[in-house]
Amino acid sequence: MNATPLVYDLTIDELVAILHEWGEPAYRARQIFHALYRELHATPSAMTALPLGLRSRLEASLRFEAIQPSAAAESADRSTRKILFALDGGESIEAVLMRYVRRFTACISTQAGCGMGCVFCATGQMGLRRNLTSGEIVAQVLFFARQLKAEGKNLTNIVVMGMGEPFHNYEATLRAVDTLGNPEGFNFGARRITISTVGLVPMIEKFAAERRQVNLAVSLHAATDDLRDELVPINRRYPLQPLIEACRNYVELTGRRISLEWALISGVNDGVEQARALVHLIEGLTCHVNLIPLNPTSGFGGEAPADSKANEFARILAEAGIPCTIRSRRGIDIQAGCGQLAVQGEEQKRMTRHSGGEARAV
Repeated sequence: MNATPLVYDLTIDELVAILHEWGEPAYRARQIFHALYRELHATPSAMTALPLGLRSRLEASLRFEAIQPSAAAESADRSTRKILFALDGGESIEAVLMRYVRRFTACISTQAGCGMGCVFCATGQMGLRRNLTSGEIVAQVLFFARQLKAEGKNLTNIVVMGMGEPFHNYEATLRAVDTLGNPEGFNFGARRITISTVGLVPMIEKFAAERRQVNLAVSLHAATDDLRDELVPINRRYPLQPLIEACRNYVELTGRRISLEWALISGVNDGVEQARALVHLIEGLTCHVNLIPLNPTSGFGGEAPADSKANEFARILAEAGIPCTIRSRRGIDIQAGCGQLAVQGEEQKRMTRHSGGEARAV
Protein backbone atom coordinates (compact mmCIF):
# COMPACT_ATOMS: atom_id res chain seq x y z
CA MET A 1 0.00 0.00 0.00
CA ASN A 2 1.16 3.53 -0.82
CA ALA A 3 2.24 5.37 2.34
CA THR A 4 1.60 8.84 0.87
CA PRO A 5 -1.60 10.27 2.44
CA LEU A 6 -4.62 10.28 0.16
CA VAL A 7 -6.14 13.75 0.08
CA TYR A 8 -9.72 12.41 0.09
CA ASP A 9 -9.03 10.62 3.39
CA LEU A 10 -8.42 13.95 5.11
CA THR A 11 -11.00 16.00 6.98
CA ILE A 12 -10.79 19.75 6.62
CA ASP A 13 -9.35 20.00 10.15
CA GLU A 14 -6.65 17.46 9.27
CA LEU A 15 -5.84 19.45 6.15
CA VAL A 16 -5.63 22.65 8.22
CA ALA A 17 -3.12 20.90 10.53
CA ILE A 18 -0.94 19.81 7.59
CA LEU A 19 -0.95 23.29 6.07
CA HIS A 20 -0.12 24.80 9.47
CA GLU A 21 3.02 22.64 9.56
CA TRP A 22 3.87 24.04 6.12
CA GLY A 23 3.41 27.61 7.35
CA GLU A 24 0.23 28.13 5.33
CA PRO A 25 -2.87 29.91 6.66
CA ALA A 26 -6.00 27.91 7.54
CA TYR A 27 -8.06 29.48 4.78
CA ARG A 28 -5.96 27.64 2.23
CA ALA A 29 -7.46 24.35 3.48
CA ARG A 30 -10.92 25.68 2.69
CA GLN A 31 -9.74 26.73 -0.75
CA ILE A 32 -8.43 23.23 -1.35
CA PHE A 33 -11.68 21.67 -0.12
CA HIS A 34 -13.64 23.97 -2.42
CA ALA A 35 -11.41 23.04 -5.35
CA LEU A 36 -11.74 19.30 -4.65
CA TYR A 37 -15.42 19.03 -3.83
CA ARG A 38 -17.11 22.05 -5.43
CA GLU A 39 -15.04 22.70 -8.52
CA LEU A 40 -14.26 18.95 -8.73
CA HIS A 41 -10.61 19.42 -9.67
CA ALA A 42 -8.68 16.16 -9.69
CA THR A 43 -5.12 17.52 -9.49
CA PRO A 44 -3.36 20.40 -7.69
CA SER A 45 -2.26 21.85 -11.02
CA ALA A 46 -5.91 22.68 -11.78
CA MET A 47 -6.30 24.62 -8.50
CA THR A 48 -5.25 27.96 -9.95
CA ALA A 49 -6.54 29.95 -6.95
CA LEU A 50 -3.59 28.52 -4.97
CA PRO A 51 -0.02 29.82 -5.20
CA LEU A 52 2.20 27.79 -7.53
CA GLY A 53 4.50 26.80 -4.66
CA LEU A 54 1.61 25.36 -2.64
CA ARG A 55 0.33 23.46 -5.67
CA SER A 56 3.75 21.93 -6.14
CA ARG A 57 3.97 20.94 -2.46
CA LEU A 58 0.51 19.37 -2.55
CA GLU A 59 1.54 17.38 -5.62
CA ALA A 60 4.68 16.16 -3.90
CA SER A 61 3.21 15.45 -0.45
CA LEU A 62 -0.30 14.11 -0.99
CA ARG A 63 -1.86 11.51 -3.26
CA PHE A 64 -4.71 12.66 -5.50
CA GLU A 65 -5.33 9.46 -7.47
CA ALA A 66 -7.31 7.07 -5.28
CA ILE A 67 -8.85 4.83 -7.91
CA GLN A 68 -8.02 4.20 -11.55
CA PRO A 69 -10.71 3.20 -14.09
CA SER A 70 -9.58 0.00 -15.80
CA ALA A 71 -12.72 -1.19 -17.60
CA ALA A 72 -16.19 0.12 -18.39
CA ALA A 73 -19.49 -1.20 -19.67
CA GLU A 74 -22.62 0.67 -20.69
CA SER A 75 -26.12 -0.71 -21.19
CA ALA A 76 -27.66 -0.61 -24.65
CA ASP A 77 -30.13 2.08 -23.59
CA ARG A 78 -27.27 4.10 -22.03
CA SER A 79 -29.11 4.35 -18.71
CA THR A 80 -26.52 2.38 -16.76
CA ARG A 81 -22.75 2.70 -16.83
CA LYS A 82 -20.50 0.46 -14.74
CA ILE A 83 -16.83 1.20 -14.06
CA LEU A 84 -14.21 -1.23 -12.79
CA PHE A 85 -11.62 0.64 -10.73
CA ALA A 86 -8.12 -0.54 -9.85
CA LEU A 87 -7.08 0.18 -6.27
CA ASP A 88 -3.69 0.76 -4.78
CA GLY A 89 -2.38 -2.70 -3.90
CA GLY A 90 -3.86 -4.53 -6.87
CA GLU A 91 -7.51 -5.15 -5.90
CA SER A 92 -10.51 -3.93 -7.90
CA ILE A 93 -13.94 -2.50 -7.12
CA GLU A 94 -16.98 -1.50 -9.12
CA ALA A 95 -19.26 1.52 -9.14
CA VAL A 96 -22.31 2.24 -11.26
CA LEU A 97 -24.01 5.39 -12.53
CA MET A 98 -27.74 5.01 -13.14
CA ARG A 99 -29.59 7.63 -15.16
CA TYR A 100 -33.30 8.20 -14.59
CA VAL A 101 -35.59 10.88 -15.99
CA ARG A 102 -34.84 13.40 -13.25
CA ARG A 103 -32.25 11.58 -11.13
CA PHE A 104 -28.65 10.54 -11.44
CA THR A 105 -27.69 7.90 -8.89
CA ALA A 106 -24.21 6.60 -8.07
CA CYS A 107 -23.99 3.10 -6.59
CA ILE A 108 -20.66 2.81 -4.79
CA SER A 109 -18.57 0.16 -3.03
CA THR A 110 -17.07 0.05 0.46
CA GLN A 111 -14.96 -3.12 0.24
CA ALA A 112 -13.02 -5.07 -2.35
CA GLY A 113 -14.97 -8.31 -2.25
CA CYS A 114 -17.25 -9.13 0.67
CA GLY A 115 -17.10 -11.46 3.65
CA MET A 116 -20.85 -11.97 4.07
CA GLY A 117 -21.11 -14.87 1.60
CA CYS A 118 -24.64 -14.27 0.25
CA VAL A 119 -24.97 -17.15 -2.17
CA PHE A 120 -26.58 -15.27 -5.08
CA CYS A 121 -24.17 -12.31 -5.01
CA ALA A 122 -21.06 -12.21 -7.22
CA THR A 123 -19.22 -10.10 -4.65
CA GLY A 124 -20.07 -12.54 -1.87
CA GLN A 125 -18.68 -15.34 -4.00
CA MET A 126 -15.31 -13.49 -4.11
CA GLY A 127 -14.78 -13.31 -0.35
CA LEU A 128 -13.37 -10.24 1.38
CA ARG A 129 -10.10 -8.86 -0.01
CA ARG A 130 -9.81 -5.60 1.92
CA ASN A 131 -11.70 -2.61 3.26
CA LEU A 132 -11.69 0.66 1.37
CA THR A 133 -10.55 3.84 3.04
CA SER A 134 -13.03 6.69 3.34
CA GLY A 135 -11.17 8.50 0.57
CA GLU A 136 -11.47 5.57 -1.81
CA ILE A 137 -15.22 5.56 -1.15
CA VAL A 138 -15.46 9.33 -1.72
CA ALA A 139 -13.40 9.11 -4.93
CA GLN A 140 -16.04 6.92 -6.60
CA VAL A 141 -18.66 9.61 -6.05
CA LEU A 142 -16.37 12.36 -7.36
CA PHE A 143 -15.59 10.32 -10.49
CA PHE A 144 -19.25 10.29 -11.52
CA ALA A 145 -19.82 13.87 -10.33
CA ARG A 146 -17.08 15.01 -12.72
CA GLN A 147 -18.62 13.08 -15.60
CA LEU A 148 -22.03 14.60 -14.95
CA LYS A 149 -20.59 18.10 -14.53
CA ALA A 150 -19.11 17.84 -18.03
CA GLU A 151 -22.69 17.28 -19.26
CA GLY A 152 -24.06 20.20 -17.24
CA LYS A 153 -25.76 17.84 -14.78
CA ASN A 154 -25.47 17.01 -11.08
CA LEU A 155 -25.46 13.83 -9.05
CA THR A 156 -28.76 13.61 -7.16
CA ASN A 157 -28.51 10.38 -5.13
CA ILE A 158 -25.91 8.02 -3.68
CA VAL A 159 -26.64 4.41 -2.77
CA VAL A 160 -23.98 2.52 -0.83
CA MET A 161 -25.02 -0.79 -2.32
CA GLY A 162 -22.02 -1.82 -4.40
CA MET A 163 -19.33 -4.30 -3.48
CA GLY A 164 -18.93 -5.04 0.22
CA GLU A 165 -20.92 -4.75 3.45
CA PRO A 166 -20.85 -1.07 4.48
CA PHE A 167 -21.40 -1.84 8.17
CA HIS A 168 -18.44 -4.26 8.09
CA ASN A 169 -16.40 -1.15 7.24
CA TYR A 170 -18.48 1.14 9.41
CA GLU A 171 -16.04 3.88 10.40
CA ALA A 172 -14.70 4.47 6.88
CA THR A 173 -18.21 4.42 5.38
CA LEU A 174 -19.58 7.00 7.80
CA ARG A 175 -16.44 9.12 7.53
CA ALA A 176 -17.00 9.16 3.75
CA VAL A 177 -20.62 10.23 4.30
CA ASP A 178 -19.41 13.06 6.53
CA THR A 179 -16.83 14.17 3.94
CA LEU A 180 -19.45 14.22 1.19
CA GLY A 181 -21.87 16.11 3.42
CA ASN A 182 -19.38 18.76 4.57
CA PRO A 183 -20.89 22.18 3.72
CA GLU A 184 -17.39 23.50 2.98
CA GLY A 185 -17.12 20.93 0.20
CA PHE A 186 -19.46 18.61 -1.69
CA ASN A 187 -22.38 19.53 0.61
CA PHE A 188 -24.43 16.45 -0.30
CA GLY A 189 -27.61 16.09 1.74
CA ALA A 190 -27.83 13.08 4.06
CA ARG A 191 -31.39 12.28 2.95
CA ARG A 192 -30.11 11.71 -0.58
CA ILE A 193 -27.79 8.92 0.63
CA THR A 194 -28.88 5.32 1.30
CA ILE A 195 -26.68 2.77 3.06
CA SER A 196 -27.54 -0.91 2.61
CA THR A 197 -26.65 -3.63 5.10
CA VAL A 198 -27.19 -7.37 5.04
CA GLY A 199 -28.22 -7.21 8.69
CA LEU A 200 -25.34 -6.67 11.13
CA VAL A 201 -27.54 -6.07 14.15
CA PRO A 202 -24.97 -4.36 16.47
CA MET A 203 -24.03 -1.91 13.72
CA ILE A 204 -27.67 -1.16 12.89
CA GLU A 205 -28.15 -0.35 16.56
CA LYS A 206 -25.04 1.85 16.56
CA PHE A 207 -26.22 3.61 13.40
CA ALA A 208 -29.68 4.15 14.87
CA ALA A 209 -28.19 5.68 18.02
CA GLU A 210 -26.40 8.30 15.91
CA ARG A 211 -29.82 9.50 14.68
CA ARG A 212 -28.52 10.44 11.27
CA GLN A 213 -30.81 11.43 8.42
CA VAL A 214 -29.08 8.98 6.06
CA ASN A 215 -31.50 6.37 4.69
CA LEU A 216 -31.07 2.74 5.73
CA ALA A 217 -31.85 -0.33 3.63
CA VAL A 218 -31.69 -3.91 4.93
CA SER A 219 -31.12 -6.81 2.54
CA LEU A 220 -33.72 -9.28 3.81
CA HIS A 221 -34.37 -11.80 0.97
CA ALA A 222 -36.26 -14.29 3.16
CA ALA A 223 -38.90 -14.15 5.88
CA THR A 224 -38.06 -17.43 7.64
CA ASP A 225 -34.78 -18.27 9.33
CA ASP A 226 -34.32 -21.62 7.63
CA LEU A 227 -34.40 -20.06 4.15
CA ARG A 228 -32.44 -16.96 5.12
CA ASP A 229 -29.75 -19.17 6.67
CA GLU A 230 -29.24 -20.66 3.20
CA LEU A 231 -29.30 -17.41 1.24
CA VAL A 232 -27.66 -15.03 3.72
CA PRO A 233 -25.24 -16.93 6.01
CA ILE A 234 -24.88 -14.03 8.47
CA ASN A 235 -28.47 -14.84 9.49
CA ARG A 236 -27.08 -17.73 11.54
CA ARG A 237 -25.40 -15.12 13.73
CA TYR A 238 -28.08 -12.43 13.57
CA PRO A 239 -31.41 -14.17 12.87
CA LEU A 240 -34.63 -12.50 11.85
CA GLN A 241 -36.15 -11.74 15.25
CA PRO A 242 -33.28 -9.57 16.57
CA LEU A 243 -32.80 -8.10 13.10
CA ILE A 244 -36.39 -6.90 12.81
CA GLU A 245 -36.27 -5.64 16.41
CA ALA A 246 -33.22 -3.56 15.43
CA CYS A 247 -35.14 -2.24 12.41
CA ARG A 248 -38.06 -1.23 14.62
CA ASN A 249 -35.63 0.49 17.02
CA TYR A 250 -34.05 2.37 14.10
CA VAL A 251 -37.44 3.69 12.98
CA GLU A 252 -38.35 4.70 16.53
CA LEU A 253 -35.08 6.52 17.20
CA THR A 254 -34.75 8.30 13.87
CA GLY A 255 -38.33 8.75 12.70
CA ARG A 256 -37.13 7.49 9.32
CA ARG A 257 -38.76 4.84 7.17
CA ILE A 258 -36.56 1.81 6.52
CA SER A 259 -36.22 0.01 3.18
CA LEU A 260 -36.20 -3.77 2.94
CA GLU A 261 -34.46 -5.29 -0.09
CA TRP A 262 -35.69 -8.60 -1.46
CA ALA A 263 -33.95 -10.30 -4.39
CA LEU A 264 -36.68 -12.39 -6.03
CA ILE A 265 -35.34 -15.82 -7.00
CA SER A 266 -37.54 -18.12 -9.02
CA GLY A 267 -38.77 -21.10 -7.01
CA VAL A 268 -36.82 -20.05 -3.92
CA ASN A 269 -38.28 -16.97 -2.25
CA ASP A 270 -40.89 -15.73 -4.71
CA GLY A 271 -43.84 -17.83 -3.53
CA VAL A 272 -47.04 -17.03 -1.67
CA GLU A 273 -45.75 -18.64 1.54
CA GLN A 274 -42.73 -16.31 1.76
CA ALA A 275 -44.87 -13.28 0.89
CA ARG A 276 -47.31 -14.08 3.71
CA ALA A 277 -44.47 -14.81 6.13
CA LEU A 278 -42.99 -11.41 5.26
CA VAL A 279 -46.33 -9.69 5.96
CA HIS A 280 -46.41 -11.32 9.40
CA LEU A 281 -42.74 -10.57 10.11
CA ILE A 282 -42.84 -6.82 9.45
CA GLU A 283 -46.37 -6.07 10.63
CA GLY A 284 -46.50 -2.50 11.93
CA LEU A 285 -42.98 -1.61 10.77
CA THR A 286 -42.67 1.71 8.94
CA CYS A 287 -40.96 0.42 5.83
CA HIS A 288 -40.91 0.10 2.08
CA VAL A 289 -40.12 -3.22 0.39
CA ASN A 290 -38.02 -3.19 -2.79
CA LEU A 291 -38.58 -6.36 -4.80
CA ILE A 292 -35.60 -6.93 -7.07
CA PRO A 293 -35.75 -9.65 -9.75
CA LEU A 294 -32.45 -11.50 -9.50
CA ASN A 295 -29.44 -10.45 -11.57
CA PRO A 296 -28.02 -13.88 -12.51
CA THR A 297 -24.36 -14.61 -11.71
CA SER A 298 -22.02 -17.34 -12.94
CA GLY A 299 -21.57 -18.67 -9.40
CA PHE A 300 -25.28 -19.17 -8.64
CA GLY A 301 -27.82 -21.13 -10.65
CA GLY A 302 -30.92 -19.11 -9.68
CA GLU A 303 -32.99 -17.01 -12.06
CA ALA A 304 -35.43 -14.14 -11.85
CA PRO A 305 -39.10 -15.17 -11.60
CA ALA A 306 -41.70 -14.55 -14.26
CA ASP A 307 -43.38 -11.15 -14.09
CA SER A 308 -46.61 -12.80 -12.96
CA LYS A 309 -44.89 -14.27 -9.88
CA ALA A 310 -43.30 -10.95 -8.96
CA ASN A 311 -46.64 -9.18 -9.40
CA GLU A 312 -48.41 -11.76 -7.19
CA PHE A 313 -45.80 -11.30 -4.46
CA ALA A 314 -46.24 -7.52 -4.64
CA ARG A 315 -50.05 -7.85 -4.58
CA ILE A 316 -49.97 -9.79 -1.30
CA LEU A 317 -47.83 -7.10 0.31
CA ALA A 318 -49.97 -4.28 -1.05
CA GLU A 319 -53.19 -5.88 0.18
CA ALA A 320 -51.63 -6.02 3.66
CA GLY A 321 -50.91 -2.29 3.47
CA ILE A 322 -47.15 -2.69 2.97
CA PRO A 323 -45.70 -0.24 0.42
CA CYS A 324 -43.62 -2.08 -2.18
CA THR A 325 -42.02 -1.58 -5.55
CA ILE A 326 -40.77 -4.03 -8.15
CA ARG A 327 -37.47 -2.51 -9.17
CA SER A 328 -36.79 -2.32 -12.89
CA ARG A 329 -33.96 -4.58 -13.99
CA ARG A 330 -31.23 -2.20 -15.08
CA GLY A 331 -27.98 -3.09 -16.77
CA ILE A 332 -28.71 -6.79 -17.29
CA ASP A 333 -26.89 -6.68 -20.64
CA ILE A 334 -23.72 -5.43 -18.91
CA GLN A 335 -24.01 -7.64 -15.80
CA ALA A 336 -24.62 -4.62 -13.56
CA GLY A 337 -25.11 -6.67 -10.40
CA CYS A 338 -22.31 -5.77 -7.99
CA GLY A 339 -19.14 -7.79 -8.37
CA GLN A 340 -19.85 -9.25 -11.80
CA LEU A 341 -17.39 -7.11 -13.73
CA ALA A 342 -14.73 -7.65 -11.07
CA VAL A 343 -15.21 -11.42 -11.30
CA GLN A 344 -14.83 -11.22 -15.08
CA GLY A 345 -11.62 -9.24 -14.61
CA GLU A 346 -10.21 -11.83 -12.24
CA GLU A 347 -11.05 -14.63 -14.64
CA GLN A 348 -9.28 -12.76 -17.45
CA LYS A 349 -6.20 -12.26 -15.25
CA ARG A 350 -6.10 -15.97 -14.39
CA MET A 351 -6.41 -16.92 -18.06
CA THR A 352 -3.66 -14.45 -18.97
CA ARG A 353 -1.32 -15.83 -16.31
CA HIS A 354 -1.97 -19.40 -17.42
CA SER A 355 -1.29 -18.52 -21.04
CA GLY A 356 1.91 -16.64 -20.19
CA GLY A 357 0.68 -13.27 -21.46
CA GLU A 358 0.36 -9.89 -19.81
CA ALA A 359 -2.88 -8.39 -18.52
CA ARG A 360 -3.82 -5.04 -20.06
CA ALA A 361 -6.09 -2.40 -18.49
CA VAL A 362 -8.94 -1.17 -20.66
